[in-house]
Amino acid sequence: MRVIALEEHFTAPGLPTHGPGRKPEIVARLTDLGEDRLADMDAAGIDVQVLSPSSPGAHLMGPDEAVATCRATNDLLARTVAERPDRFAGFALLPMPAPEAAAEELDRCVTQLGFKGAMIHGHVQGRFLDADEFSPVLACAESLGVPIYLHPTPPTPAVFDAYFGGLPDQVAGVLAGAAWGWHAETGLHSLRLVVNGVFDRFPGLKIVIGHMGENIPFSLARADSVLSPAATHLKRRVAEYFHENFWITTSAYFTLPPFQCALSVFGIDRLLFSVDYPFAQNADGRRFLDAVPLSPADREKLAHGNAEALLGL
Repeated sequence: MRVIALEEHFTAPGLPTHGPGRKPEIVARLTDLGEDRLADMDAAGIDVQVLSPSSPGAHLMGPDEAVATCRATNDLLARTVAERPDRFAGFALLPMPAPEAAAEELDRCVTQLGFKGAMIHGHVQGRFLDADEFSPVLACAESLGVPIYLHPTPPTPAVFDAYFGGLPDQVAGVLAGAAWGWHAETGLHSLRLVVNGVFDRFPGLKIVIGHMGENIPFSLARADSVLSPAATHLKRRVAEYFHENFWITTSAYFTLPPFQCALSVFGIDRLLFSVDYPFAQNADGRRFLDAVPLSPADREKLAHGNAEALLGL
């Protein structure tokens, strides 16, 4: 069975390497795009990684620095994919502090470098993607027919202080990140895209969210029941946008209950396998994939079929 993993990270010169979970061994794995990474994939039976720079990418940079850093990073990724096109594909890193340049870079990465979409690391210095300034990027992704993978990023200082202040530093950092805050904020970001009419303006836009749906599957019925009557400006109910414009990956969520929830709410055709390497382990992801109670045909969809269809792999 072919296995494709979609949220698999690396880092490159000029990108930040600090942050929650960035122990030296993690940084070493992030910087490795060669034989050690391939050996880890082989040991777990991962055939293809769709590579993307880890959060926060270039989001915290000034516009000029972001443009130069993203172009260099994407060129490095393109060389990596060209060396092993059977094992790697790429999601572009975009200079979101410069939205027009970000749209141009997405076009370059897809049409010239062969990338399969882009990963955007959440809010851009406190501004969410439903803001008008980011419309060029969304329009470009829609016109190219490629997805945007919406990934978490650290909260702004004001949000961190309000929600995670007064806690021990290490606990606050983890709670603001992978333990809860990242997922809650990315779920909220996804809801903002819907209720601010992004998918009415760009009906063909494709969004991928990780971590078994960033809490959306559990709360979608409730959100739909109370938001849809309030959002009278929308053409459809809130839940309909999620069912038509969103895909979900399993990244770093390797227990059955959240998978069962995502499956029952979104259906197997919207679910994609991911590991979140190196923050999660390939072997853990593969064990989960092999053990999850699915028919053979549905397991094939989760492992590779849905990714092949969405990304043209």
